Amino acid sequence: MQRGRKKIENPETARRILAAAERIFAARGLAGARTDEIARAARANKAMLYYYFGSKERLYRAVFENLFGQAGRMIQAEMPAKASPRQMVLAFVEGYFKFRIENPNYARLMQHMMMEDPKQFRWVAREYFEQGFRRMTRTIKTGIAQGEFQPLNAEHAMLNIIAMIVFYFSGASVNSVLLRRNALQAGAVEEHKRAVIDLLERGLFRKPARLR
Repeated sequence: MQRGRKKIENPETARRILAAAERIFAARGLAGARTDEIARAARANKAMLYYYFGSKERLYRAVFENLFGQAGRMIQAEMPAKASPRQMVLAFVEGYFKFRIENPNYARLMQHMMMEDPKQFRWVAREYFEQGFRRMTRTIKTGIAQGEFQPLNAEHAMLNIIAMIVFYFSGASVNSVLLRRNALQAGAVEEHKRAVIDLLERGLFRKPARLR
């Protein structure tokens, strides 16, 4: 599949188009979005949209590429040099929470893609998610082998770590009812992050042996 973005000569115009496209694709999905609406919202003419991105489908892909790149950078920024398995898992949690907080359109974009084009969603999973998932699974296996983690199924442990974060944001409207407050308020998100870390501390990480 083609990448979304061509060589950019005017990055400011391209950024405005991407930002407008992200909002409109999140609201309407690929099928419902119109390029003339995106161009107007970006204060750009439609010819520039096609010049930089080629088609609505490639612009859609570019929106996701931009977000996936942000996620990777934000998670990597939390990773200390020569990190232990425990530090790597906690860095993933911290970085992914930051990404989801700063990108509120992401949940709706992913939901639209899953409903509208499952085939493309599977391609995205293979292209952008699988490598990171395998890397973090290996990290958990290393932690188990070194006695730092409980002896759990590493793949399912990682799936559950991801799910605790993804469901909180994707199901925010339901979670707001259950929690009786806005689940996306800063205090509520921080409380959920602490709860995720607490579960990891109690269920995945082993406490260091006490000195006698």
